[in-house]
Amino acid sequence: MLNLISTHMKAMILEEFGGVENLKMVDIPTPTVAWDEVLVQVKAISINPVDVKARKGYSLNSILSKCKPVILGWDISGVVVKTGSGVDQFGIGDEVFGMVNFMGHGKAYAEYVAAPAAHLVKKPKGISHSEAAASCLAALTAWQAFTHFGKLKKGDRALIHAASGGVGHFAVQIAKYLGAYVIGTSSAPNRDFVLQLGADEHIDYREQPFEKVVSDIDFCLEAMGRGNFGRSVEVVKQGGTIVNLPSGLTEEEKQKAQDKQLQGSFFMQVFSGREDMQVIADMLEKGRLKPHISHTFPFDQLADAHRQVESGRTVGKVLVTL
Repeated sequence: MLNLISTHMKAMILEEFGGVENLKMVDIPTPTVAWDEVLVQVKAISINPVDVKARKGYSLNSILSKCKPVILGWDISGVVVKTGSGVDQFGIGDEVFGMVNFMGHGKAYAEYVAAPAAHLVKKPKGISHSEAAASCLAALTAWQAFTHFGKLKKGDRALIHAASGGVGHFAVQIAKYLGAYVIGTSSAPNRDFVLQLGADEHIDYREQPFEKVVSDIDFCLEAMGRGNFGRSVEVVKQGGTIVNLPSGLTEEEKQKAQDKQLQGSFFMQVFSGREDMQVIADMLEKGRLKPHISHTFPFDQLADAHRQVESGRTVGKVLVTL
């Protein structure tokens, strides 16, 4: 089987930071694997908002600007075709998925990815490669928000913003799994979707300011930015928890949360790791977590996948298949 691995592969490189026209399909050498890595033949890639920000040069610029060529992407699902000498948990033919080398150079937009074995887990048999790839960065963000950066407790009233989005639709399901009472915000067309995910209440953020209709929140997952953090602080209980996903809070906003003695993280950064990925895999296998894939694009239309994510109107996840 090793002889079937091509010496070259197709990859989508970023010629320079900027628009989607800077994403170019090229043939480059297939990567070799270090002792602690496996070579994955990629079947599906998930596109996240951070991919768009990185492409524009807004995120990870200090890291990616030093890489040549730049190959974006972090979420993959595929098949192991080669293992490093120090890897014993995976064998050739194993189907695996995970978020690779975040925050770093993931190199996921390619036919083959050399990935640290510690960042991958085996894909459940009943889950497709697309479903698995969809359940990496976004699902990990939700899980880690509730368990690492904040502590969501059974019976907590949880307010989840952008509940129909990539992170949000996982967050609703995970918060319910952890025993919370969930209030989700989204636009009106996505109300039924959010409630079907398990949310106990829905708020149409366009029709009514959420701070006028909700209070006594124990845990808020803030994913909107643009002043939404300060408004969210108003509805969280004294000493409650708020986890903020977007960067760029003002000192005034941070002080507002500190004055209320709120716990949590004012800028959460998701991290790769097998232990948390295994939790996600187990939830997928048991049917406790289900990704919603709204758009799927072939590899040569990856730029269109970026455009869809950049629109800000995606329900659930955007996938690219190879």
